[in-house]
Amino acid sequence: MPQDNNKSSGKEKGLFPGPVARAAQALYRLEGDVAQCLACAHQCRIKPGRGGVCGVRLNRDGVLYAPDGYVAGLQVDPIEKKPFYHVLPGANALSFGMLGCNFHCDFCQNWISSQMPRAEEQVSGIRAVSADRIVNTAREQDAPIIVSTYNEPLITADWAARIFEKAKEHNLLCGFVSNGFASEEVVRFLRPVMDLFKIDLKCFTDDGYRSLGGRLQPVLDAIERAVAAGFWVEVVTLVVPEFNDSARELSGIATFIAGVSPDIPWHVTAFYPTYKMTDRGPTALRQLDRAYDAGKSAGLRYVYAGNMAGRVANREHTYCHHCNALLIERVGFHVQKNRLDNGKCPECGAAIPGKWTS
Repeated sequence: MPQDNNKSSGKEKGLFPGPVARAAQALYRLEGDVAQCLACAHQCRIKPGRGGVCGVRLNRDGVLYAPDGYVAGLQVDPIEKKPFYHVLPGANALSFGMLGCNFHCDFCQNWISSQMPRAEEQVSGIRAVSADRIVNTAREQDAPIIVSTYNEPLITADWAARIFEKAKEHNLLCGFVSNGFASEEVVRFLRPVMDLFKIDLKCFTDDGYRSLGGRLQPVLDAIERAVAAGFWVEVVTLVVPEFNDSARELSGIATFIAGVSPDIPWHVTAFYPTYKMTDRGPTALRQLDRAYDAGKSAGLRYVYAGNMAGRVANREHTYCHHCNALLIERVGFHVQKNRLDNGKCPECGAAIPGKWTS
């Protein structure tokens, strides 16, 4: 159900860190002077002077405004850090992020940028930048990929699309690192300018998702829609002790992903205590092993264990699904060896799904 955001969120400037611009027409509709935002699955109904759940999309006199023209983080990362393992292995990715999120996960790994918009002091951490400057930086840094990450990119999809449109003029790949709480409208809006969609599948119960500020079904729908629309999709589950680490839940996640496509890479990654969840220890290796085994038992061809570089044996590597030949050897975010031949296994010639050229 759409969120009816009637509660005052304080002064407008406190809602909205950084420069703003009119939101893309495709990402909201008006009911009188109430703007229904379509950037994520909350679909907030926002009255004038109020903001959405994310705290960064605002109705000004019947027009929806969204963040624009700034970054809170901009740096070059290996594409494996996103993580995308089936996209230009070993390539640089220019990562940019803004502020805000439509969830409130206690275990958030990027809480400084994603959760800080609930306070005002984060404004000092942003800097103005143009879309052209971001694209030129990627080219200068030999980064064939631009990725919106660090905070939740769906809530700043308008700005990302403007960057990606310019990036496409230079044949750069473009992607989101997202929680996947996406509307049908935003998936359709992004597809012409975006190639890659990393989606978190955080758990497999609606109660679990509601504790994070969302719902399960929209994320499942978004994964299906993204694959059907032709995005290259990789799914990540942060395995959090006592939250989503039961054999039943991990099996449910793996079975769902395999039902969409057995070619979707599933990354099962280790949690470390942070932000508001410091009441439990980090994910044990045996818990990652259980998740990995669940993925393989469900029929997924590519399952990867992460956040334990060098401790997960061969579970960071890519193997041919047909003949089991070692194709890409990794330690953490570093590619040690890449034997792919134009996206094919050099031993048996099987085509390996992914984005191997820009």
